[in-house]
Amino acid sequence: MTSTLTISVLVPTYRRPADLKRCLAALRTQTRAANEVLIVARPEDDATHRAIETEMAKGNPFELRVIETGLGGQVAALNRGLDAARGDIVAITDDDAAPRIDWLARIDEAFSGDASLGALGGRDWVFERGALLDGERTEVGQIRRSGKIIGNHHLGVGAPREVWLLKGANMIYRRAAVGQLRFDTRLRGKGAQPCNDLSFSLSVKRTGWKMVYDPRVAVDHFPAERFDDNGRDAQTLGALADTAYNVHLVLREHLGPIARHVAWYWYAAIGTRAMPGFAHTVLALARTRNAACWTRYRAMRRGARDARRDAQHEPAAYALAMRSHSDGAKAA
Repeated sequence: MTSTLTISVLVPTYRRPADLKRCLAALRTQTRAANEVLIVARPEDDATHRAIETEMAKGNPFELRVIETGLGGQVAALNRGLDAARGDIVAITDDDAAPRIDWLARIDEAFSGDASLGALGGRDWVFERGALLDGERTEVGQIRRSGKIIGNHHLGVGAPREVWLLKGANMIYRRAAVGQLRFDTRLRGKGAQPCNDLSFSLSVKRTGWKMVYDPRVAVDHFPAERFDDNGRDAQTLGALADTAYNVHLVLREHLGPIARHVAWYWYAAIGTRAMPGFAHTVLALARTRNAACWTRYRAMRRGARDARRDAQHEPAAYALAMRSHSDGAKAA
């Protein structure tokens, strides 16, 4: 049976024209063509606009549209793209990713076959410095009772399964599930605001729609340079504080009263390698003898405290909007 769904592919981009060209080349070879591809770019990004002009002159099997955003940051770009997308399904990927040839066909099949499916994600096969980060994990897209966030989207194997969160390089949403929801503009960061995919995933999940991870819905991912202080190889103290702020703001928004307190103390006492708590900091200090470990720890706790303060004192407009959307989705 021929699908009646229309698919918009959304690609935010900034100063990575070579990566963008690779992404568009992959989209041109899809066995199921997109109905439209939206490139969200900043008006001052001349290199990207020159690359897009070249791509528009090619024989694209989809409508290629450029959406400009006057604001910096990934959240603004994603929201601008959501406002402009016309498809029943909005498939979001990064400019440094190249969807595999059956990506859109599998997306179409999944959403056409399950009317309760609100969001879908898949594996992003990560290549760093030319080498594949290979491995296998069955636990993907979960939040443990401690509050620890388990991603593993780049290593997931097995059958399709329901998850709590999707990864920004490969996340697809049904328009009806998104409704008026948008990416959270409260998140901090000068470029790629960390955890914007976590926040949006949980926002859609809590409205009652099914969210599935299927490793066969795959893209190849070539993490490229970031033009902000949240670098892939080295983060500034400000970026560390921003990451901690975003993690704690999102968890306080979406976890219950007891769970959010458990998460607060777990991140403070233990944490992870990326967000070390007291225990991880002591181990790192013993291993490296570098006092900067404590500086990093203090920066992250500062971000966490800021998030708790803001969550407690700002009006509950975001939570009210979430409940309103949830009620509307259930009524429909």
